[in-house]
Amino acid sequence: METDSRKIIRILKAEGFEEVSKRGSHLKLRKGDRTVIVPHPKKDLPTGTAISIYRQAGLI
Repeated sequence: METDSRKIIRILKAEGFEEVSKRGSHLKLRKGDRTVIVPHPKKDLPTGTAISIYRQAGLI
């Protein structure tokens, strides 16, 4: 499981998520009724945070 925020954002965009807004150090991505907020840029996200992002996106 990837924990680099840049790679997570790349994965989400490949799955069809689109950038909605960026404010400070967080990026908001949306696909349909799913919204995911990713801290950016952060090389090593905590594992629990990465898992939560993947769950919110419906990837796991």
